[in-house]
Amino acid sequence: MKLKKENILIVDDDINILELLQRHLQSWNYHTYKAISVKEAVTILRDTHIDLLITDLKMPEIGGFELIKFVSEHYPKLPKLVVTGYPSVQESLTAIKSGVVEYLTKPFTKDELRAAIDKSFTEKTKGESSEIHAERNGGMKDEIKKDNVYGEIIGKSEKINNIIQTIERVKDNKATIFVRGESGTGKELVARAIHYQGKFSRAPFIAVNCGGIPENLLESELFGYTKGAFTGADKERDGFFQAANGGTIFLDEIGNASTSVQSRLLRVLQEKEVVKVGAQKAEKIDVRIIAATNSDLKEMIKKGTFREDLFYRLTVVEIIVAPLRDRKEDISLLVDKFLFKYGIEYKDRFVKISPETLSVLLRYDWPGNIRELENVIQRAVIMCDKVIKIEHLPDSLKFNIEFPKDKLLPLKEIEKRYIQKVLNATDNNKTKAAEILGIDRKTIRQKLLE
Repeated sequence: MKLKKENILIVDDDINILELLQRHLQSWNYHTYKAISVKEAVTILRDTHIDLLITDLKMPEIGGFELIKFVSEHYPKLPKLVVTGYPSVQESLTAIKSGVVEYLTKPFTKDELRAAIDKSFTEKTKGESSEIHAERNGGMKDEIKKDNVYGEIIGKSEKINNIIQTIERVKDNKATIFVRGESGTGKELVARAIHYQGKFSRAPFIAVNCGGIPENLLESELFGYTKGAFTGADKERDGFFQAANGGTIFLDEIGNASTSVQSRLLRVLQEKEVVKVGAQKAEKIDVRIIAATNSDLKEMIKKGTFREDLFYRLTVVEIIVAPLRDRKEDISLLVDKFLFKYGIEYKDRFVKISPETLSVLLRYDWPGNIRELENVIQRAVIMCDKVIKIEHLPDSLKFNIEFPKDKLLPLKEIEKRYIQKVLNATDNNKTKAAEILGIDRKTIRQKLLE
């Protein structure tokens, strides 16, 4: 008898239930895969196209709810059917909220199982149709929100409000400011806000990435050089400090500066003057210095790689930019900003984001901070049509199951599991499986029964 095209994965730690479900499904011409644990189920899902998941909830080590969460985010279009011998109202509500189509209580009749499977496939078709409808009617252009915006800083969290209050106090004077925070938190945006929101906004703003300039060139790039100061110096040239005269210089990753650069920088702070490389005469300069780093400068001071006197000169006012994981209430505002930004950049590709997808973004800890969030949104805008859904997010953001370490098993059990894996891969074709395993069909049956 010809099998239907649908593949159904059954997950239950009770072998008898697995066999019963498989017999029923095969009698309706479905192709089945069996797993006695969530770990086995995840392996099958990664290796095989599955059209319906049928799972128990109560299983040892990792339960069915973990599997449902995993499937909901990694395989969002896969319908899910729960069968359980321990029913509860709370569990059924949780299962339905997780996207489970039907919830069967053991024991159930063959007809009840058939009806639940039919409903699962019907709901899948309806879901796909509604998605197409939503995409056709979605993607309208939204105006970017102006609330909770200060310069280029966006946020409504207490931590952002504290930064803005500090900026308001320092923006109209030229006190030296030190901005500390992890990579990708927006330290340069803070520096730009200090400059452009204040009365010196018409003066130059020069941003220098000290980590991006080779150590042997940083000194001459910052302070300038005279003709003949070194090989290749065929004319006198001003540095970034001269270019920023009257305005603001932002020294990002200041921890990368050599001891020689640190000494010269200390002189700028103390004497308000710059000496070009190769020159004897100092030039007076009027520059506000904003420095930033994600390094631990106090630890560097202990190791002797950063000058303690320079550290205290740089930290007249210190602004700490919190990581994104500590101000998650700002994520939805940042998402709106990036949707608008890339909607314009990719020529009217204004898309929306589903509530389920946004909830995944709110749950994630963002080790790469705002820069990582922007990259994720940019990629999703490119990959989606009208609505960003969970499948448009990288797997690293989705729910993942932490499996306990494998127990040491008897050789017979390992052999049995591998035979079952080969059978699954060959659509339960024992002749083909025997050929791959290098044994006969009779041996396969014997080893599975052992």
